[in-house]
Amino acid sequence: MKKILIAAAILATTPVLAQPIPTILANPTQAEGTAPRPERGRGIPTVLAIEAAVTANATCKTNGTIVTTVVTDSEGTPIVVISEDGARAITQRIAQGKAMIALKTKGASDPAVSSKADPAILAPLGVARPGGLPLMVGADVIGAIAASGSPSGQADEVCVKAGIAKIADRIK
Repeated sequence: MKKILIAAAILATTPVLAQPIPTILANPTQAEGTAPRPERGRGIPTVLAIEAAVTANATCKTNGTIVTTVVTDSEGTPIVVISEDGARAITQRIAQGKAMIALKTKGASDPAVSSKADPAILAPLGVARPGGLPLMVGADVIGAIAASGSPSGQADEVCVKAGIAKIADRIK
C-alpha cells in the first residue's frame, strides 16, 4: 500500500515539475507601458556588447560547453542576451543574476569575492555563482557581462574574460 501511495504522490507532482520556468519578465501592464520611460544607464555600445557575447559563447563552445551570455548597462538592463543553440532556458536567468551581482558588488560574481560585499546588497540578488564580471572604465562600473551553462562557474568566467578581452581596448 505504501508503494502505491508513494507512486501516486510522485505521479501527482510530475506535471507541476515538468512546467517550463519563465525566463523573461512579463509583458508590462497598461500603467507601466504608459509611464514615463527613464533613460538607459551608461553602458557599452550594442555592437561591442554583441561582439563580447558572441566571443564568450564561442570560447565556451570551443571548450565544449553551450552557454548564454548577458551584457548589461550600469543599471542592470540587458543590452544583449545571446543563448547559443542548445543552451538551457534557465541559463538566461542565471547569467542575468551573475551580471547583477557583478554590477552591484563592482567585482566578480564568484562567492569568494562577492561575499565581501554588503549583505543588504546581495540578499535580493540570490545565489552568487562565478561567471560574471563588471565592465569598468577607470573606477566606474558601466555594465557587466556574465555567462551561464558550463559545468562550473569558473569555466563560464574563462569565457566572459575572453569576451571582455576582445573589446577591452574599445570600452570608453
